[in-house]
Parts: sequence; structure tokens; C-alpha cells
Amino acid sequence: MKNIILLFLCLFLIKINVFSQEKNFTQVIRGQIIDAHSETSLIGASVVILGSDPIMGAVTDIDGYFKLENVEIGRINLKFSYIGYKPIILRNQNLKTGKELVLNISLEEQIIKTEEVVITAKSKKSQTINEMAMISARSFSVEETERYAGSMGDPSRMVANYAGVSSASDSRNDIVIRGNSPLGLLWRLDGMDIPSPNHFGALGTTGGPVSMLNNNLLSNSDFFTGAFPAEYGNAMSGAFDLKMRNGNYEKREYVGQVGFNGFELGAEGYFNKNSKATYLINYRYSTLGFMDKIGLDFGAGAIPQYQDLNFKFNFPLRKGRFSIFGIGGMSYIEFLDSKIKDEDRTGSYTIASDTDTYMDSDVGILGMSYVHFFENNLKLETNFKLSGSRVETKRDSVRKDINDNLIGVEPSIRSHSNENKYGFSTKIKKKINAKNNFDIGFSVDNYQINYVDSFLPKELDHFINTTNIDDNLQLFQSYAQIQHRFTDLLSLYLGLHTQKTSLNDEIAIEPRASLKWQFSESQFLTFGTGLHSQMQARFIYFVETLVDTTNGIYTRTNENLEFSKSLHFVLAYDNSFTENLRFKAELYYQDLYDIPVDISTPEFSMSNYGSSFYLDRVDSLVNEGTGKNYGMELTLEKFLSNNYYFLMTSSIFESKYKAYDKIERNTAFNGNFVNNVLFGYEIPIGKKASIDCNLKVIWAGGKRYVPVDFEASKLEREEVLNWDEAYKKRHDDYFKIDMRISFKLNWKNINQEWALDIQNITNRENIFMENYNVSTNEMRKEYQSGIFPMFLYRILF
Repeated sequence: MKNIILLFLCLFLIKINVFSQEKNFTQVIRGQIIDAHSETSLIGASVVILGSDPIMGAVTDIDGYFKLENVEIGRINLKFSYIGYKPIILRNQNLKTGKELVLNISLEEQIIKTEEVVITAKSKKSQTINEMAMISARSFSVEETERYAGSMGDPSRMVANYAGVSSASDSRNDIVIRGNSPLGLLWRLDGMDIPSPNHFGALGTTGGPVSMLNNNLLSNSDFFTGAFPAEYGNAMSGAFDLKMRNGNYEKREYVGQVGFNGFELGAEGYFNKNSKATYLINYRYSTLGFMDKIGLDFGAGAIPQYQDLNFKFNFPLRKGRFSIFGIGGMSYIEFLDSKIKDEDRTGSYTIASDTDTYMDSDVGILGMSYVHFFENNLKLETNFKLSGSRVETKRDSVRKDINDNLIGVEPSIRSHSNENKYGFSTKIKKKINAKNNFDIGFSVDNYQINYVDSFLPKELDHFINTTNIDDNLQLFQSYAQIQHRFTDLLSLYLGLHTQKTSLNDEIAIEPRASLKWQFSESQFLTFGTGLHSQMQARFIYFVETLVDTTNGIYTRTNENLEFSKSLHFVLAYDNSFTENLRFKAELYYQDLYDIPVDISTPEFSMSNYGSSFYLDRVDSLVNEGTGKNYGMELTLEKFLSNNYYFLMTSSIFESKYKAYDKIERNTAFNGNFVNNVLFGYEIPIGKKASIDCNLKVIWAGGKRYVPVDFEASKLEREEVLNWDEAYKKRHDDYFKIDMRISFKLNWKNINQEWALDIQNITNRENIFMENYNVSTNEMRKEYQSGIFPMFLYRILF
């Protein structure tokens, strides 16, 4: 570790010595300014670089585009304004030589337009992209996913720093929001609901070890933690509304990157300068997988092999635009317990003890969108989507003697799961006037599913199918929502979402509402409420139960399950002490009901599902479970200014559930508290280089667990859980410190970055799980990731 850091510092000193005497470089800033609600272009809007001398600025053309040339690189502040609209300021935009700065700006129309009223320009940082969102919502930039220590360029790990959010484990990026199961999260990309965009993700889950989303292609996006607008459906805990940016419409640019997550190469540019049609594409191959292919062994145990491709093509039209985007990923990994000794085991190495597991998975997503702008501020957006996911799992039983020597490996379980989705959605967005905005839309999704599960009984020489499903189902959704602004200081949101599946006659009707009041120049009070329902993981509906052993007759006991439901209440207070310092507090309560529970296992609830590499096929479920989540969240954030930033969040919460036996218990995700402190300092070296130092400290309640009944396990020679004590206790508190140091260098038409990310720099042993080892007849503790350094190099040109 010392040698790595010393090499990093020497490299920095050499670069500074070589380039410190060179002249300053310039770059181009371009983009488009539109109305926040109608999305029509604003002709003649102005953009000014604050603090420039002489003043540098530009006005937009007939299509709302602007361009600033010969702008000196470095951190800059930009002000955007238009007559009759609220001005905004973008601060500390990082202008670098290897890539032009392309900005898409939305301005909101003022309600009062008199000379006596002065509207102060606000920082865009505190606003969401979705103008309908008023509470429990946060926008984030791609730069944050790169800057925050521990994020590893993964949006999922980045949002785990926000109040109310935690991660299930170091080995996965599941998003746990306010004590809810990570299954309650909705993923959306460019207006289309998508399956989990993660490598090695189990069917039905929303997370995985490695994200397929490439942050080099993302634009500013929104993240919701409760009481979200009616356009987001089929989700109970939150929504991740991601935006993929368009390519540069006047210049071809490239990116190359190598790090622990993979070797990457990306390109963007124009098909035709006159039409502004663009392409954006990025390919990645796993680093450890590549090293393994060429015969290098780093002793990493299980080698994750994966590759992914992200792309987007955008074609502006005379009165709209047409775009195509896609994400594709393939992954394979082997967890071979037969080849590892107990003393070498770590919590992130195995999926289950005493097994050899082989996992092969693919995910593909393709979306097409057409947007048409009519007269009178009316917009129509129509989307077609196609997605598919496949998971193949093979699990064999490993037999070892008491000295941990291998006796043999026996075939055990085979699982094949495949889901394809074809979907259509359309929405109409109407800006009635400066006070009123209205949206309405609907979507239809058709799921084609194929599940085959089998096992090998000890007395037979062939596998027996326990599941063999080839079927389909449909999900229908619709919504309507309106925002009314009484004044520039008081706004009301009303929405209604409905949804239905083809499996039964239930129709979920979900009202949503929010009220936001700005009672001083810098302070807001907001109240939000909403009913949110969600269908179960698709495979749950098709689990079959043997009801006639004589004739071998099976029936689907879960097919008539209703939606799970959650009623949200949120009260928020927001105070911007200064333009760059913000405090926010939220109180929330969530009432969960119609949660599937198991009659035969009265402690079981779907509220505890969703954060593992495999989800069991549970049959005979009924919608009789309930739950509640409540807590308080505090955020104190200083946005990047004067070369430093910090983010401090604290969440105190309870998460409870009642299963079939009606006994209240802690959920598996009730850690009770999560505290995060992030700090970063940017050391500029003239205009051409900088050193970024970032630190993250997390202290959270330990993971809840179902203890092992050790005596019963010894008698049965297999792990037996003590469900009477389910989730009563937590493991020791989770504590981790991550650090990230990067050196960025601008050179003529090239920008380079060297970064060192060190996870868990104190090498603390955080307990991941405790299980029973059949071979040694002992209890075994497995731990989260220890100290782990990761190097990254990126070049933009």
C-alpha cells in the first residue's frame, strides 16, 4: 500500500514539473435552454459566465441552442436567465480540455411578473429534474458518482450516502430505503421502466455486485425515497429515474478507462452536424476476467467475468425527436467451496457454504422513444421497450471431512429462469399556463416467462423437475397528475395512479398529493402523502405446489396474490443557509399492508426478501402481512465551493412487520440507524491540474439475522434456524472508512485522471453472516470486505 501511494505521488510531481510552465487552455460550452414543463425551446435566453472580465455570454438561437467558445478551463459559474422566468445558477462546473461541456437547462416560468418582485437566482443543485417532485427527492450529477469515496462510479452505491438509504452488504449494491426491502425500488431509464441493470443479479432482485450502467453516459438524474409522483408506479420504497445524455452534436470525442471494474472504451459525436443527430456508445470488459483469460492469477478466488455495452442514438426532428437506447450485459462466475479452505474464506466469497455454485446471467434492454411538440405547449411522448433477463444456476453439494479435506462433489440443484418483456407507453404533457401543468399517461407491459427448477434425489440418477413454467402475464398502468402554483412561493401537487395485472381482477387505485410552502427566502415546508402498490416478483405467482401425490398434480397457490401496498406520509423542512450550505430534515411514516406471508412458516414475510443472490420459490402465500416504517432523517450539505464540500446525513428509524402469526418483529433491514460523513477537498494546481482528496465514514446498525439453532443443526447435520428468535438481534455495528485520491491533468485536447480508491482503510472486520459448517460441525463467522485498494486511469480526448 505504501509503495502504491508513493508511486502515485511521484507520478503527480513529475507531471506538474513538466506541464507547469505551459499556457492555459480553453474549451467550448454549448447546450440548450428549454421551458421546464413544456420542454419547448426558449429563444433569446441568456447565459453568462459569472466573474468573467470582460463578461462572456451568449443568447440562444431559434431552437434554444447556445455556444460559448474560448472559455478558459477550470471551475466556472454559469447564470441562465430569460424574461418572465426564474433564473438559475450552475456553480463549479468543471471545464476540462478533453471534453466540451454540454448543458441542457430547464427554466421555470414565474407566476408574478411585475417590476416590484425580484426573483433571486437559485442554485440548480437543490432542485430535482422532475418538476412534479416536491418531497423526498434528490437530483445528483455524474461527477458525484465519481467523486464520492466508496462509490466506485456506481450510482447505486453513490445514493447510499443519502439520508434514509443504506446498503445490504459490501458485495452487492442493493438499495434499502427507509427499512424497506430493496425489491420495492423502481428502475427507470429515459422514461422507461427497466429490469435491474446489474451483473450477477438474481431473478426478481433490484441489485447486484456490479452495475451495468456506465456513469460516463449518464446525465443528471433523480432519486426518490418516498411519496413520489403518480407517474412512478409498481414500486413501494422508491424510484431511480436515470437519464442518459446525448452525444456531442458538433465534435467527436472519446474516452478510455481502466480500473478494477473493467477496461472501457467509449465514443460520441454527430452523424450530421446540420441535423444535430448524435451517437453515444461505451463498451466494458471486466479487469479480472481479462487477466484470467491471459493466464494471470491474482489469487482473487472467484473470478467475476462480465462485459457490457451502453449506447444511445438521438435524432432531432423539426417538431420533436426520436431516440434509441440500449444496455446489454453478460456475466459468469463460479463460487467453488470445494477449492477453498475455511481459513481462507471471506464473507464476499461464497453464496452458500458447502456448495459449488455456477452462475451465468444475461440482461438486455432496448428502448425507442418518439417525442412530438404540438402548438400551445403540448407534448406527446411515446415509448416502445424490449427487455430480457436470463439466469442459469447450477449448485452442487460439497462433502468434506472434519479436517476440511474434500471427499466429493455431488450434483444437487439446477435452475433456469428467463423473462422477456415487451412494453408500450405514452404520455401527454400540457403546460396550461404559468400556474398549471398537467400530465396523463398509460403503459402496457407483457411478460413472457420460462422457469425450470430441478434437483437430484440421492436415490435417483436423474434430475426431477420441481418447476416447469412457460407462461405470460400483463401489467397495465395509468396515471394523471397536475401541479398548481398558487404563487411563486406556494405549490400544490395532486396525482392518481392505477394498475392491474392479467392474473386477477384487482385494480389498485393510488392517490398522491404534496404541498410546498416557501415561507421565507431560504426556507421551505413540504408535506407529501401517497398510496403505492407493487406486484410481486413475477416468479412468485407461478410457484407450483404438489396437491395430489398419487397422481402428481400441481397447482399454482400464489396466482391470485394481490398487490402489496404502502401508504406514505412525509413532512420536510428545508433551509438554505447560504447558496452553498443546505440543511434538510424529514419525518416519515409508512403503513404497509397486503404483504404476502406463508401459512406453513408463520414468521415468514416478503418484507424481508430481496438482498441475496438467490430468492427461494415460496408457495401457499396469502396477503395477510402488515408492517410499518417510521423515522427521522437529517442532512447537512455544503455543495462544492472554495475547493471543498461535505455531506453529513443521519437516519434514525424503525422497520417492523407482522407475518401470519400476527407477532410484531423487526424486519431484516431494521438497522435502526445510519450515519454518513463525506468530505472532499480539491487542490488546484494552476488551471491545468488538481488533486482531489475524498473521505467517507459510515457508522450503521448491524445486520439483523435469524440465529442458527446449533444443537438442532448438529443432530440434523444441516443448518437449522431458530425462527422463534427471528431478527431480534443485530450483529455488531457496521463501521467503515473509505478514501479516494485522484490527480487530474489537462493537456492540449486531452484530459487524464489517475485515481486510487481504498475501501475499508482500517481493515475493520464487519460481520456479514454466521452459519453452521456441516463439515467441521462448528459455527462459522463470515465477514464483509476487508481493506481493498483499487486503481483507475481515465483519458478523455
